[in-house]
Formats: sequence, C-alpha cells, structure tokens
Amino acid sequence: MRAVGYQKSLPITADDALVDIELPRPEISGHDILVAVRAVSVNPVDTKVRLRAEPAAGAWKVLGWDAAGVVVAVGPEVTRFAVGDDVFYAGALGRQGTNAEFHAVDERIVGRKPRSLDWAQAAALPLTALTAWEMLFDRLDIRRPVPGATPAILVVGGAGGVGSMAIQLVRGLTDLAVIATASRPETASWVAGLGAHQVIDHTHPLAPQVAALPTGAPGFVFSTTRTDRHLADIVELLAPQGHMGLIDDPPALDILPFKGKSLSVHWELMFTRSTFQTADMSAQGDILDEVARLVDAGVLRTTLSERAGPITAANLRRAHALIESGRARGKIVLEGFA
Repeated sequence: MRAVGYQKSLPITADDALVDIELPRPEISGHDILVAVRAVSVNPVDTKVRLRAEPAAGAWKVLGWDAAGVVVAVGPEVTRFAVGDDVFYAGALGRQGTNAEFHAVDERIVGRKPRSLDWAQAAALPLTALTAWEMLFDRLDIRRPVPGATPAILVVGGAGGVGSMAIQLVRGLTDLAVIATASRPETASWVAGLGAHQVIDHTHPLAPQVAALPTGAPGFVFSTTRTDRHLADIVELLAPQGHMGLIDDPPALDILPFKGKSLSVHWELMFTRSTFQTADMSAQGDILDEVARLVDAGVLRTTLSERAGPITAANLRRAHALIESGRARGKIVLEGFA
C-alpha cells in the first residue's frame, strides 16, 4: 500500500523529512477495524512526533492521526462497526499513523462520520473535537459554575484547530460567554464567525484586555498555546477558585502563583485513554458519535480551512511547514492518493 513516512527526524525543509513509500497492508485483531483512508488532516502533534520520535534503524514511521474513511475489514471482537461503514477518528500514539492507504485502529476510539460532511470536512474534526470536548467537559467541567465568577471562558489561541472547536462547543452546549484570542484580522474574523462574543489580541497582555470587557473575570481559561508566556496574565484575570486548562508543552510551568486564588490547573492529552487503555476508553467513540450528531444538526461545523491536495510526501511537507510557522488557521486536510 502507498504511505508517507520517515526514517530520520529532520527539519521539514529536508527532502527526506517525509517520503513516499510502499508498506504492507496492516493486519488486524481483537477490536481493530481496517479503514481505507479517504482523507487526513495535519495537527501540531504530527510535527512534534516527527522531530522527537525516530524509528529503529531501517524502519519507517508513518505519521498522521486524524482520518476519515471506509471500514474494509473487522477484527473478531468488533461489535460497533461492519464492512462498508463510513468512520472518522484520531488514532493512537503507539501505532502507525493514518498517512497511508489502509489503517488499523481500535473501534472503541472511532466514530461514525457525519453524513452531512465530505471526507475532507470530516477528517478535519476528530483530534481537535476530542481534545476540546475532554478539556471542557471532563477536565474543566465548565457546566459546574465557579461561585461568584462571571459565566465566561477565555480561549487562548482561538483560531487554531482546538480553539476553533472549543469555541463552537461552548457556544452550542452551554450559556457561557466566550472570549477568544487572535492576533491578525483574518484570525479575528475567523473566531468571531465561530461564535466568540469578544476577541482580544494575544500579542499584548491579556489581563488588562479582559478587565476592560463588560464580561468581568471569567471562571475558566482554556490555553491552547504559549501558556508560559501568558501565565501571569491568566492568574491575574481568572476569578478566585477558577480553573485553567492547557494542552501545549511549555518548557517550564511555575503554578505556585495559582495558590493565592485557589486556582486549579488541568492538563489534557487526547491520547491518554488509548495509550493507557483506560476503563472509559470507549468514551472517545461516544464523543465522536455525538460530535457527528451535532454537525448533522447544524450545531457544529467543520474547521477545514485548506484543502492541500492528495496525500503525498510533498503536500505533507508543505502542511508541516505551515503548522510549524504558527500561522495556520483551522485545519489543513489532504484527500485521496495521487
């Protein structure tokens, strides 16, 4: 089968940072389903793993987590899917990725593709929807009010893939006011279009901008990027007993300043459930099914922002470069094989 992989962790400017290759079709067992991949999207985790995880000598590593496709085979323990089903999912860290014609994945972390979306539109959603959902409802528990706080949430990095889903989920499923950060006219317009009530600029101190808003001190902050840069402002702007969640990888994070206000800090990694085979691992399949239902009901929309052509090494190198530039908006998707 055709795939895109690498053997050395290299800068994306290198021709062999990602290479078109041929690999055997994956074998499946247990709860696995085999999916004929129709579209994939690119996330920051793809670039991080490419630079940090080098395969054994002579082996190939295939990146990619988000995918939408058709089930072509099922393992002996599969109960949720049958051959011919259209699915979408975000995969697992410990397995080969989705940048291939066929991909094996555990059915418990797979959802049924939204009927109203095409392959590319659907592939834009799983990883970011799961990350945003788990942070908002499993970690921050935003449906439980913070006593005395304004019912509002600040989303730092609102125009990114996760931020774009978080804004929609908060607007569609809660009554919280949404404050989102963006730094360019096109990204400010993007987050406003997704439903943000207020937009502030993350290239300037956040606390004074939030203080100037009519919303008052929010009870929640969801920081998707550069948390260490904004940490002091987050402590200042959060209401006492508020909650901050983060998903990025700051080199250091001193949370002692959070003690004075009894602020809580929550980490989210979408791959935790699949990596540790947690007792509630199947919750991810349930979440994706609910996301699909909300999409088909018109509550959520795809965050696809760029169709980057077929799934080839050259197109994936360009997508990785855009992600690494920090200027991506929404999701970059590749569809089909040349």
